[in-house]
Order: sequence, then structure tokens, then C-alpha cells
Amino acid sequence: MFTDAPKRILCIHDLSGAGRSSLAVVTPVLAVMGHQPVMLPTALLSTHTGGLGDPARLATEDWCSAALDHYQSLELEFDCIYSGYLASEAQVSLVEKAFDLWPRAIKVVDPVMGDGGKLYRGLTPGLCQALRRLCSRADLVVPNLTEACFLLDEPMPSQLTREQAQALAARLGEQYPAAVVTGLPVGRFLMNAGVQKGRSPFTVQRVKIGRSYPGTGDLFGSILVGALLEGQALSAAADLAADFVADAIAATPEEADSRFGVQFEPMLGRLAKR
Repeated sequence: MFTDAPKRILCIHDLSGAGRSSLAVVTPVLAVMGHQPVMLPTALLSTHTGGLGDPARLATEDWCSAALDHYQSLELEFDCIYSGYLASEAQVSLVEKAFDLWPRAIKVVDPVMGDGGKLYRGLTPGLCQALRRLCSRADLVVPNLTEACFLLDEPMPSQLTREQAQALAARLGEQYPAAVVTGLPVGRFLMNAGVQKGRSPFTVQRVKIGRSYPGTGDLFGSILVGALLEGQALSAAADLAADFVADAIAATPEEADSRFGVQFEPMLGRLAKR
């Protein structure tokens, strides 16, 4: 399925003018890894929504649909379709349209629905079901713990062991072709647990640094996708992503305004074609 040739990736995420998240992270990461990201911004925001007030917003669903039609008319082929935060059922439909237009593309869904045991504000029952439906069509889902429990219709655990994290990934592996659950708190570690259908689950872990930043999930996900498309195994791709995110957090000065995300840009050279 995967080779080391450069890939063209349709990236369906929002675009924030300020703040390191979504396309502002996904695009440079995939580009430096040697791939060609094609941006389909589901919304234009002045900033991301992680503590920077109420951003100016511009909905782009009609433009996105026309852009997909244009790409099809150009006979562009996509090796991968990678979706992130989707704010409406109409935006979910855009991803489904892309899946239908390029059925051979590898489909990666980051089901951005909640964190800390709670769904995000504004997530309607209809949107929740649409996101479940979208995940059912994915080749790989990349949820956090809250999202994984929602997809499995399970309660949030009060605490986790490594064995429980692997078991959680295994249950996702019964439902999806592949999954990586991110940011699992296990003692003094943050763990990522992954699985491919028919294989044993794996975990990769790093010591907790004790600081939290918006956009680190997008950073992890884009490195994961880029490494998979290079031909790396899922476990190796998750290990590379976990390494980079942990180092980016550690390299960001503690006094920096955390709302603007980790200062990953000086480290991008590490991801260049190896």
C-alpha cells in the first residue's frame, strides 16, 4: 500500500491565521517530509479556538465543493485524504464527497470531537453521528481518549494502565482497519496506543512534560500520516511522531504564550527526507 515515493495528500482541515494548529501545522510538516499537501480549508479563522477569544470566521463549504470538482476535472489523483476538525454536517459531507471522488486514496480521519471526557461545545447529535459515519469509512482513525471512548460507546476510565491502553486500541481494531489513540495518561507517561486489524496492539510512550499546547494533536497526526506514506510501519510512524511532539514541547520556552502552540518550526529539518 505504501511506498517511499512522494505522495499527494488532500488535507481537509480549517485554516487559522494565527496559532499553530490545523493546516498551519499539517501543511509544513507534510511538505518538509517530501509530500505534496493540497489544502482544502473547511473554514477560515483569524485564530484557532483554543483560548484566543472569538475568532473572525468565514465558512467555505461552497468553495470547497467547487474546488473538489475542479480537482476532479483536472484529473488530479490523491494518494491520501486526511481530515481533521469538522464543524458541521456539511463539512463532513465534503470529506465524504472526496472519499467518493477518490475511492483508492488512503483515508485518514482525526475525529475531533472532545477532550477531557467531554464533547466540544456545539457538537450536535447529528454532527456526532455524521462523524461516526465518516470514521466507519476510514482506513485509519486517530482519536484521543475521549473520542475513542465515544466511538466505542464506552465510559471514560478514571485511570489507565499500559495493558488497558492496549486493550482499548484492540477494541478499536475490531471496528476500524487501523487506529492510533493519542495522549493516553498512564502514570508519569503519555502513551499512544495503536493497532491494525488482525495484529497485536502496540504502545509508544514518553515521560509527561507537564505542559499542554493546542495543535499538538495536529502535529502528531501529520507526522504519523507523512511517515506512513513514506512506507514506515504504523508503530514506527507513531514513535517518530511521539518523539517529535515531545521534543517540540520541551524546546518551547516555558514563558512563551502557550495559546499559540509549540514552536516546532526550527525543528522541521529533522523531518526532511531521511
